[in-house]
Amino acid sequence: MPAAQHHRDLYTVEQVRALDRRAIDDLGITGFELMNRAATAAFAGLCRHWPEARRIVVFCGPGNNGGDGYLLASLAHGAGMAVEVIELSDASRGDAAGARDTWLRNAGITHHWQQHTSLPLADVYVDALYGTGLNRVPEPSAADLIERINASAVPLLALDVPSGLNADTGDCPGVAIRADLTVSFIAAKRGLYTGQAATRVGMLQLDTLGLPDILWQGMPADARMLDATHLPPRARDAHKGDCGHVLAIGGDHGTAGAIRLCGEATLRSGAGLVSIATRTENIFALNSARPELMAHGVHGPQELQLLLDRADVLAVGPGLGQGAWGHALWLTALDSGKPLVLDADGLNLLAREPRRFSAPAVLTPHPGEAGRLLGKTVAEVQVDRFASARALAQRYNAVVVLKGAGSLIAHPDGRLDVCIWGNPGMASGGMGDLLTGVVAALLAQGCSAWDAARMGVGLHARAGDMAARHGERGLLASDLLDPLRTLGNGLEHD
Repeated sequence: MPAAQHHRDLYTVEQVRALDRRAIDDLGITGFELMNRAATAAFAGLCRHWPEARRIVVFCGPGNNGGDGYLLASLAHGAGMAVEVIELSDASRGDAAGARDTWLRNAGITHHWQQHTSLPLADVYVDALYGTGLNRVPEPSAADLIERINASAVPLLALDVPSGLNADTGDCPGVAIRADLTVSFIAAKRGLYTGQAATRVGMLQLDTLGLPDILWQGMPADARMLDATHLPPRARDAHKGDCGHVLAIGGDHGTAGAIRLCGEATLRSGAGLVSIATRTENIFALNSARPELMAHGVHGPQELQLLLDRADVLAVGPGLGQGAWGHALWLTALDSGKPLVLDADGLNLLAREPRRFSAPAVLTPHPGEAGRLLGKTVAEVQVDRFASARALAQRYNAVVVLKGAGSLIAHPDGRLDVCIWGNPGMASGGMGDLLTGVVAALLAQGCSAWDAARMGVGLHARAGDMAARHGERGLLASDLLDPLRTLGNGLEHD
């Protein structure tokens, strides 16, 4: 399989171990040779990232990750650097023991970690404590060391995975290394791209260790990174009727802003017509602020039905509320059988009255909403975001966007994509309302629910990154509207 076909693929820890075993058993590459290649790749990353570094400290555990660290220390020593090795244990086994022996032959000394001792000064610290196999809280001595390393403010390189981070899920069951640079090996581990990984991995580089493309044949990826995509140019004779009519439903008392943001994002993402079903009190403000939105005051299902009959796609939930008015509109909208995007209180009502969808549907929960939809706590959702997103998609027979750092897009058939864009500035009110509008607009323009969700999440996150060029703190949802238009037309490089 050509590398270009799997460079965006994400794998579970079990799959990466299988690839490692294939390299050894089928390709005849020894485990020690793979360890040498990993150390070489990581040392090259260290030298590129910190070219002025002359003193390094390598923290080694007893497993193969520690073996990578011992060999990196040997390379650094051979390059004339001042190197210290601090180890959790001298009980290394197998290839890791051979790597430790290599270091001892080169430099002759290691230091055993003692709690409450000071860390040596260095230009760079190297984390080789735990590898991909850790799925538990680090032991007390290791946890103390990790906390000391994090508090040191010394630049930090992590080998393969920051110690303490679950490489399968992106969860940290206890303390975990906060790296500036992570050099990962062989294949991309899915847990490094979502959840708490965002605060742990720093800059992430993948090195496949020179392994041939045949290694990946017959190994389907568990997930994929999103591609940067947009719709093709419109036909020169296109008219608004060709581009779909979206009806956005929401905006209860005091929440006109939510439905306005949703409607504006729908327009900026290319829908031909956008109607708003909202409280009558919101009409003047909506017409004044954005006359292109066709705002209608609705009191109940009968008035909504007239609007439903003309719409192609529904965006249900922004500012909807869970009272009698919101519930009546929600129920009427879902009973219409129209393709829809469901968010916010639309999801909270779904948690109260579950149903499986037969028409195309995209659900866009944040972890709290996902927990209510699954009958779990937020912590239970976040401990394995991949399993949570897939469970939601299967339970409701809908495409699901589990929002957060490293948003996940899950299909009922098990497919899953991970968003690699976005920034902390997007943790502000109204961002979810925008996403609802973007996805609804793409549905209205002919995308499947799967493609609309994937493209919509990517456009939304990339627009957030463009808007954040002026700073993350203080970023407003409305700041994304112009970048959405730019990116939706494929003009990001102009």
